[in-house]
Amino acid sequence: TQQQSEEKLTEYLDELEFLAYTAGATIHKRFSQKMQKPNPKTFLGSGKMEDIKAYVDAHNIDTVIFDDELSPAQQKNIEKILEVKIIDRTYLILDIFAQRAETSYARTQVELAQYEYLLPRLVGLWTHLERQKGGIGMRGPGETEIETDRRIVRDRITLLKKKLLTIDKQMATQRGN
Repeated sequence: TQQQSEEKLTEYLDELEFLAYTAGATIHKRFSQKMQKPNPKTFLGSGKMEDIKAYVDAHNIDTVIFDDELSPAQQKNIEKILEVKIIDRTYLILDIFAQRAETSYARTQVELAQYEYLLPRLVGLWTHLERQKGGIGMRGPGETEIETDRRIVRDRITLLKKKLLTIDKQMATQRGN
């Protein structure tokens, strides 16, 4: 923001760089922009997006990391413009947790968090089939692939929540003994 000091900006970007290294990324360049509030469509201004696009294209970059949480729409719009994978701070931290989770309970919690993060961001990931299901006696073109994917992710979230409850009960029983 306009009010944020240069020291605070450097501190946040240093922390993000450390997180990125921890996740296995190689840092090439940092970009920053002072604005009153983030652009609702692309988080950054159009000029800054052009600068980033030019750098990404010139240096064959495959992932861009943002030091803030992006809305699903912002993430989709930025991916369209830059044509690379876009990661925000939340996804980066979830990825680090996934790499380091050792117990069954921790892995289940991380997987649940990742699916809950992914659910609103499913739009447009699978565009190779427009329609998937349909049949005799069914009205309309059937269930679209994105609806199928959302249902699968919701079912997985429900399953993981049940698994966590089961593990909680087992741990309570073990503590009781």
